[in-house]
Amino acid sequence: MPTPKKKKSFVPTTLTRQDLETADVNKSRYISKPGVTEEVVREISRQKNEPEWMLKKRLQGLALFKNTPLPSWGPDLRKLDLESLTYFVRPDTEESKTWDDVPADIKRTFDKLGIPEAEKKALAGVGAQYDSDIVYHNLKKKWDELGVIFENMDVAVQKYPELVKKYFMTQCVPVNDHKFVMLHAAVWSGGTFIYVPKNVAIDLPLQAYFRMNAKNSGQFEHTLIIADEGSSVHYIEGCSAPRYGTSSLHAGCVEIFVHADARVRYSSIENWSKDTYNLNTKRSLVDENGIMEWVNGNMGSGTTMLYPSSILRGRGARSDSLGVAFAGPGQNQDTGAKAIHAAPNTSSTIISKSISRDGGVNTFRGLIKIMPHATNVNASMVCDALLIGKKSIANTIPELKIKNDQVTVSHEARVGKIGEEEIFFLQSRGLNEQEATRLVVSGFIEPIIKALPVEYALELNRLIEMEMEGAVG
Repeated sequence: MPTPKKKKSFVPTTLTRQDLETADVNKSRYISKPGVTEEVVREISRQKNEPEWMLKKRLQGLALFKNTPLPSWGPDLRKLDLESLTYFVRPDTEESKTWDDVPADIKRTFDKLGIPEAEKKALAGVGAQYDSDIVYHNLKKKWDELGVIFENMDVAVQKYPELVKKYFMTQCVPVNDHKFVMLHAAVWSGGTFIYVPKNVAIDLPLQAYFRMNAKNSGQFEHTLIIADEGSSVHYIEGCSAPRYGTSSLHAGCVEIFVHADARVRYSSIENWSKDTYNLNTKRSLVDENGIMEWVNGNMGSGTTMLYPSSILRGRGARSDSLGVAFAGPGQNQDTGAKAIHAAPNTSSTIISKSISRDGGVNTFRGLIKIMPHATNVNASMVCDALLIGKKSIANTIPELKIKNDQVTVSHEARVGKIGEEEIFFLQSRGLNEQEATRLVVSGFIEPIIKALPVEYALELNRLIEMEMEGAVG
């Protein structure tokens, strides 16, 4: 794609960063009272110095959340005590533009996660979130000069209010979507805002890392990506949390707008602790000839419900989804993907790989929905499950909702165990049993590994190796 000359598509409001820092807001460490109340919601909005329209959206989400029951169709969520959680934790630090300015204790946490290395490897931009705030943010000057916006979501609300208001929880993920979206709308904090102007192709990934460090708490970052006509961007998120022995909740939200002829790849490796309920929502709207690519790795959390979705609303739009989920002892990974075909000549692929070890439970939920006027659609769904050890479980729940007959749709599912013959063969070539098992698993997830940048492929491989050793969490 052509790269235009220096250009600013959107001019920020006259409210500057200095105005934000000198606003009448307590910027020191702050921990809200447990529970979801109007007092807590208003305090979050006050701390962030938000416009009235955002507070109204938060209060709308709160009212809907209070009157909506927990979902009963997936994993059992009754042990999740929502009223005992802390919904806003502000670390005792300001956002920095250079890594050297980040306080030592927070820097040590992110050093262990490799965040400075990402900058050294010349990624286009980096953001790091610790609990409810962004503590480090930087964007390569080259992209800034071309009009690319890569901001902390809180800052974007202040600097680009009309742009954010137009897209934030309106068309893609509306406030009333489901109970945990309603909760997210009420208490969201931090996250990433990206706008890529027309015909700008960002040839290196943008990256963000989210760390939940406070125990018995929630993290609710919001990611909003807008790829304007003819643009392209690859965004990578990593997520983690330590283990405290008390339940935590992650209910983030990702909204992606892929405009005509644009292309977005979203890659995510989520490694929350086994005390965490990972109830995340990810969705994209794809316009004419747009391309949306999802690459997801899910492990770590005790309970996961996550189904990245694409709504193909423009003629010729395409969505590809690749996902891997790992469930060890005591874990319930309920994952999958969705493709809704709302326009003619659209196409989608969903490929899911799951690994269940020693009693872990993996459930694949896939949806291909084709609307009556969406003719000449080509869609496929493949889910493969690998069972290791005794009592492991793999469930497959595909849905094909097809409203016209001018389509080509396929679904296939395979479940298998690592057999004694395969292990014996590899052992005869000099590997021990653990090495042989690891090699089989690596081959099984190879399609997902190939879709990730090298650094993240190595990370995902290492995380799965640690899971195989029972060492994560």
